[in-house]
Amino acid sequence: MSKQAKRIQAWTGDRSVAHPVEAAVKLVRENAKAKFDESIEIAVNLGVDPRHADQQVRGVVSLPSGTGRDVRVAVIAKDAKAAEAEAAGADIVGGEELVERIQGGFMEFDRVIATPDMMALVGRLGKVLGPRGLMPNPRVGTVTPNVAQAVKDAKGGAIEFRTEKTGIIHAGIGKASFSDEAILANVKALVDALNKAKPSGAKGTYVKKISLSSTMGPGFRVETGSVGA
Repeated sequence: MSKQAKRIQAWTGDRSVAHPVEAAVKLVRENAKAKFDESIEIAVNLGVDPRHADQQVRGVVSLPSGTGRDVRVAVIAKDAKAAEAEAAGADIVGGEELVERIQGGFMEFDRVIATPDMMALVGRLGKVLGPRGLMPNPRVGTVTPNVAQAVKDAKGGAIEFRTEKTGIIHAGIGKASFSDEAILANVKALVDALNKAKPSGAKGTYVKKISLSSTMGPGFRVETGSVGA
């Protein structure tokens, strides 16, 4: 029997029903048995059609327990703002020369922040950063004159969310090594942010389905009412 088959046979918990969020978190952590610290991920099916402008869901939320990831932050700024970004802990800081590096294929970062005065240059990166979901956007706080705070937020657990073409939000909300309480706090913070970001064009049931899983483990459905959805 293959290692994968043995791993699947070892999974515990009923995957055919929706569980209260506390039980779902516990099951996900119990089944995260890989030799590395697995990521805990959430998938939220929303009753929206992102093809319509008035049904798009996008925003940013600070997870109270952090993400457990070391987020590499690039800041496109100059002069005093560049210095502020460096002091706040940005991993890569630059102006036009950084834009040129990214155009040349440099992608060693997880978040890009830019000051408003640099957006004429940053606009050149739309085709490079856009498909990766990394294009700076004022709606999610990544185009801002307050680069120091934006860097601290990114490093401290702020994540962006946006609906995919099928109306699903995917996000990493912690690690298997987190406590149940820490993951639960992050789940509730994200769902609360999604509720607040409900678009005007959304009709009927807004949060249709929530699932939690780990990198190598099974997925478990969550009772939407148990997280206030």
